[in-house]
Amino acid sequence: MSSPIAHSICLIHSERSAVARCPSCREFFCGECITEHSGKLICAACLAKGAAERYAGKKKRHAFRPAMLLQFLLALIFCWALYYFAGQFLNDIPDEFHDGTIWE
Repeated sequence: MSSPIAHSICLIHSERSAVARCPSCREFFCGECITEHSGKLICAACLAKGAAERYAGKKKRHAFRPAMLLQFLLALIFCWALYYFAGQFLNDIPDEFHDGTIWE
């Protein structure tokens, strides 16, 4: 059975009594060594470990995906075709339209 917090000392500062227990590593810490993060008390080592895991997860998420490349290429071809046919339409307008003689 675990010892009560009243009789525990800080893992880092042996001269201080513990005020909280880290839920991740289950060690006791003084008020200076523990911090509140996302509504729970956690030690600095566990907080740094969690941040490193989240950072590593973000790096994996940006891996190469062939589907994304295919979507980008299809969008590029669609935009090119849209502007190409718009240019062809404008090119096919008779010169008289631009001269103003069509309106006479």
